[in-house]
Amino acid sequence: MGYILLKLDCEPAPLILGFILGPMMEEQMRRAMMINFGDVTIFVTRPLSAAFLIAAAGMMLLIALPSLRAKREVALQE
Repeated sequence: MGYILLKLDCEPAPLILGFILGPMMEEQMRRAMMINFGDVTIFVTRPLSAAFLIAAAGMMLLIALPSLRAKREVALQE
């Protein structure tokens, strides 16, 4: 699978990290949900977890903005 990803110009490192860290993150999220009786607001009411969620959303926007701007410029040129 790594060979195929390299041939498609995809980095295998994020995929490997996802396979390794994904199950651990899912287990910890389930544990937090069980401790708080299924209340998802615990992830935004705690300052540290809210900061991480805001940082993750900001990074996703930073990644998406260049492609959105390019599409907008192409649409405006037409």
